[in-house]
Amino acid sequence: MIDAHQHFWRLGVNDCTWPTPAEAAIHRDFLPGDWAALAPPLGVTGSVLVQSQESARDTDWLLELAEAHDFILGVVGWANLKRGANWPQSPWLKGLRPMVQGYDADWLDDPALDPALSAMADQELVFDALVRPRHLTSLERLALRHPRLSIIVDHGAKPDIAGGELRDWREAMQRLAALPNVACKLSGLLTEAAPGQDAEVARVGEWLFARFGAERLLWGSDWPVVELAGTYAGWLTLARSIVPAEAHDAVFGGNAMRIYQLA
Repeated sequence: MIDAHQHFWRLGVNDCTWPTPAEAAIHRDFLPGDWAALAPPLGVTGSVLVQSQESARDTDWLLELAEAHDFILGVVGWANLKRGANWPQSPWLKGLRPMVQGYDADWLDDPALDPALSAMADQELVFDALVRPRHLTSLERLALRHPRLSIIVDHGAKPDIAGGELRDWREAMQRLAALPNVACKLSGLLTEAAPGQDAEVARVGEWLFARFGAERLLWGSDWPVVELAGTYAGWLTLARSIVPAEAHDAVFGGNAMRIYQLA
């Protein structure tokens, strides 16, 4: 099994400004030894390490970790995409992720992004879309503008499971799922739900599987952020119950290998 979405950070180092003390459960350093003690006993043997800071220095550090630890199969880093193809040329770099979730709804429409997005497609780098439901219409336009660019929607675009406001999210995700260059991560849903909403989380996950199918859904832990709402083991168990058994090999490993082109 491959965890297609996990993080490491060192507080106050490599431009790390989040989490803050307000996120008490995860306000400490998380390093490769922590993941290695937690995931392999559950059968998870490799991971995709994803940036958590808007920092080139952080991305450089993640690439160094990938070089040093065999279980890290690839890195999704950060770069300022409005400055062109300004990112490390590393064999470990498999994708880039601007932190769109905090930006205006139409941020992805900016033509200043297009040269970098075209370069990403040329280099076969994945665009990890850390977005919220309000960004999905502009993400659809981006996907249509760059049909050669492989796009993965992180965390199902963070639907409002706790508030139950899912109609607009479903309509927008349905349109995205119809595009062959768009995939989706089954990740990050617990932190969008209220305590005790596992059944609602499962329904959202099942809806995503029905739209993206066995070939375009990837499981990720979103660890250690998942610890704000649950546990690594608990989320893995719930996710395995969401995905039909015949699709486990793809969703829990094969799709990450193929889409990110992992070694």
